[in-house]
Amino acid sequence: MSSSTKQKAALPDKQDLEAMSLFRYELRKFLRVSEEISNAAGITTLQYQLLLHVRGFPERKWATVGELAERLQAAPNGTAALVSRCETAGLVTRKIDKTDRRQVQVHLTAKGERCLLKLAAEHKAHYGSFGYVFDDRRE
Repeated sequence: MSSSTKQKAALPDKQDLEAMSLFRYELRKFLRVSEEISNAAGITTLQYQLLLHVRGFPERKWATVGELAERLQAAPNGTAALVSRCETAGLVTRKIDKTDRRQVQVHLTAKGERCLLKLAAEHKAHYGSFGYVFDDRRE
């Protein structure tokens, strides 16, 4: 794409910079707390995120490795390795998709479900700093 066809982004003003700074600050605080919560439970934040994305995938209780890679913004091979580590820890299990044997479904085990729910409850209290209120979406 040539420089003449690229759209120039508007330069941020002081208010934009303050808003971006505040967002990054709040995000970093949340990520630090998330690290502490996950580490205290003996898992990594990536393992927690994988559990969350497996169980939180829309309209079902499992996800494929490819879907998890997208949610984690990670390479599929790295995601497969993360799934393997979670499987070794007894948090997830893999199942071959009955309709498309090329696809591998990742499901939480009972241990993974318990771990996720415990950690998610602790995380939920911290989402308030972003102004997100869970009960408002359930009308």
